[in-house]
Amino acid sequence: MRVWPCRPGPRSGWSDFEDHASNPVFRARLSRMRPKVMWHLLRRYMASRLHSLRMGGYLFSGSQAPQLSPALMRALGQKCPNLKRLCLHVANLSMVPITSLPCTLRTLELHSCEISMAWLHKEQDPTVLPLLECIVLDRVPAFRDEHLQGLTRFRALRSLVLGGTYRVTETGLDMGLQELNYLQRLEVLGCTLSADSTLLAISRHLRDVRKIRLTVRGLSAPGLSVLEGMPALESLCLLGPLVTPEMPSPQEILASCLTMPKLRVLELQGLGWEGQEAERILSKGLPHCMVIVRALPKESMDWWM
Repeated sequence: MRVWPCRPGPRSGWSDFEDHASNPVFRARLSRMRPKVMWHLLRRYMASRLHSLRMGGYLFSGSQAPQLSPALMRALGQKCPNLKRLCLHVANLSMVPITSLPCTLRTLELHSCEISMAWLHKEQDPTVLPLLECIVLDRVPAFRDEHLQGLTRFRALRSLVLGGTYRVTETGLDMGLQELNYLQRLEVLGCTLSADSTLLAISRHLRDVRKIRLTVRGLSAPGLSVLEGMPALESLCLLGPLVTPEMPSPQEILASCLTMPKLRVLELQGLGWEGQEAERILSKGLPHCMVIVRALPKESMDWWM
């Protein structure tokens, strides 16, 4: 992997490319460039070799700066027929309709992006992004209950990540998951929703869920117990920081996990239990599981990395 040494300034955008060469050895090259340069590469060189693309840095660049456009998104779809993953950071998408995104996408990530109210409404064309399997919505301030319900038109969707989506309510989550009952992975991180209400909605509607990852804010032993007997759950990850006294004890977590027939991974991050008695209790009580107890990883200050 080769990374170009230039780093974007606060008013410039960037793009990262993963170039999958045709030989058996995977090779990737990451590059940072402005939209005009990217246009040139798309037209002349990218073609079918582009599988994954990361772009961003234009939201706070000012009205005179180059912006992501519907034409650029359509060009991606036309020139790059094998593009499967698109990751957008700090991008203004309010004038970019979702219908302009490449129809080949299987993964769409939005990090600190602005979207229009019409972007994910249920009334949108149901044939948009027919292959989309995973969507990550990380600190997208406009995302709300109506958008969550609009995700139901993506029939191939199996993985949903909600990070800091503070406009999603408990009622909205419950209604949305009722229609998204085919999800196999759900992550709810840093939202205003309590963990108890999230788990209750999951237990009601996502009986085939395989992976759950959520922040422990508002988690109690009764709230965790609603997952008991979940038939397909393979991985459960609970993230701190630990801030409420209602948090289940290691013994209560163990009791709930023992009722999950397919659980193979239990991960606890940022609870301050690493190297403590809690870790020993869980590891000994769940010999069929990989028990991971660790601190939260340090968050990078470089939002483009």
